[in-house]
Amino acid sequence: MKVDISIPDELFKSAETLGKRLGVSRSRLYATALADFVAKQRGQKTTERLNAVYADQPSGIDGRLRRAQRRSIEPDRW
Repeated sequence: MKVDISIPDELFKSAETLGKRLGVSRSRLYATALADFVAKQRGQKTTERLNAVYADQPSGIDGRLRRAQRRSIEPDRW
């Protein structure tokens, strides 16, 4: 699909330079950048949902578990 977009001149110049350095077409560079952005946004949305699910759950470690973990690690001698 063809799309017309407007971007700042400096961003365009930087993208042109990067595309040449990577040896990819302008279309490929923009499609790759957009796909990466969309994937990151999906990941952010997943993180937000998980945070909402676990927001009311205690985040601390039970004192008994903490003490057991401490006892299981031998002291380090420097």
